[in-house]
Amino acid sequence: MSFWSDNHANGGTDPKRNFRFKVRILGMQGEDGSNGYLYYAKTVTKPSFAINAAEHKFLNHTFYYPGAVTWNDVTVTLVDPQDPDSVINLAKMIQDGNYKPPGTDNDLATMSKSSAVGAVKSVEIVQLNAEGKEIETWNLWNPFATDLKFGDLEYGNDDLTELTVTFKYDWATVAGKTGDAVFKS
Repeated sequence: MSFWSDNHANGGTDPKRNFRFKVRILGMQGEDGSNGYLYYAKTVTKPSFAINAAEHKFLNHTFYYPGAVTWNDVTVTLVDPQDPDSVINLAKMIQDGNYKPPGTDNDLATMSKSSAVGAVKSVEIVQLNAEGKEIETWNLWNPFATDLKFGDLEYGNDDLTELTVTFKYDWATVAGKTGDAVFKS
C-alpha cells in the first residue's frame, strides 16, 4: 500500500503537488498596490544549488573536500495577460534597474547590482496544500533578472503568449508551515 493512502485513513495529508503554488515578484506589483502575486505564473523552477568539490591526490588515492556553494538560476514562465501587462511590467522593472538604451554621448548610466536588485525587490515561491495554506516558502536574496524572453508569435498557433524571466540571486531561504527558515544567516 502507498505511503499516502495509509496516512489518509488516520487523517493525514496529501504529499506536495506541483500545481499548487504561487509566485510573488514584488517589483511587478500592480499600479493598484496589489501584493505582486502572479496568478498568471505557469511554471517556476525552485531554487537549487551545487557544492563544488576540491580534489586532493595523495600517493595512490584521491580525496574530495566540499568547496563553495553556487546557487542555480530560477526561471519563471508567465502567461501574458492584457491587464496587468506583464511585458510592460518586466520592461519597467529592467528600466528601474537603471538600464537605458543609448541616446546621446552623455548617456553614461549603467546598471548596478544595487539598482537591479532594488527594481526586482523580492522573489517568493510559495507551495500550497489542498486548502490553499502555505506549506513551503522560498525567498531569493538579492535577486535580479538576467534573461527576459517576451515570447514568440505565430499565425498558426492559438496558444497563450508566454514570457520567461530568469533570476540570479546570492542565496535562498526556505521555510515550512511552522515558519522556521533554513539557510538563513
